[in-house]
Amino acid sequence: MKKILIAFAILLAPFASEAQIKTPQASPKAYIKQTVGLTDVEVTYSRPGARGRAVFGNLVPFGKLWRTGANENTIINFSDDVVIDGKTLKKGKYSIYTIPKIESWEIIFYLSTDNWGLPENWSDAYVALRTTVKEDALPTPVETFTIGINGLDPNFAYLEMAWENSHVALKFEVPTAKTATASIEKTLAGPTSNDYYAAAQYLFSSNGNIDTARTYVDKSLDMVTDKPYYILRLKSIIQAKQGDKKGAVETAKASLAAAETANNQDYVKMNKDSIAEWSR
Repeated sequence: MKKILIAFAILLAPFASEAQIKTPQASPKAYIKQTVGLTDVEVTYSRPGARGRAVFGNLVPFGKLWRTGANENTIINFSDDVVIDGKTLKKGKYSIYTIPKIESWEIIFYLSTDNWGLPENWSDAYVALRTTVKEDALPTPVETFTIGINGLDPNFAYLEMAWENSHVALKFEVPTAKTATASIEKTLAGPTSNDYYAAAQYLFSSNGNIDTARTYVDKSLDMVTDKPYYILRLKSIIQAKQGDKKGAVETAKASLAAAETANNQDYVKMNKDSIAEWSR
């Protein structure tokens, strides 16, 4: 009888693993991605609903630290440094905590992002930036807590939060002009040594025009004073492919010396092996 029960349990096991009950979340998760100027901003948060409850001053007490949503941390990620209220917030990922009040909200960007709700042990050392914004009363209540990135301009936008009859908008500035200017200057200055190196490497590895690859690698080396061992290595194998074994050996010796100085043993070995092969 015992063997029959064990066999029956084994038979039912696959069905039990598949029979997982799925129900909707009370506070569904939401994700926002918005480009502001040239800066990407991402927000992940959970959206509780009022469901007939009084929210601010009751469900969310005034003057108390709030998780700003539900469940896991509400997280914002900036791809560039931004400026908020004259203060720089470094690029990266932060939890957003707030302290709602009747006429204003405190908004806190917090470095720890792996909490469920509020941190078990709050640390002011983790506060990356704290600021206060004016609260606006909404004429029509918002049923579900909502975060948005609105008022888009090439140089700034507003992080907005709304629930029940309360709305706040936090302006943040992005470095569009600085990033665009740097991009323009780099482009107008022409290709760099690394650009030519990458082009030569692509042509060589993809069996492209080997003579063009040689031109590019020579241009790359001409643009630097200290010849990097990896660019010299590429030139040597291009020369070998062109049939110039004598030139390949000379370049490989230069790459070997540079690799020994940099203590890169992988390139030391590759160059020694190639020199031995091409010198036959």
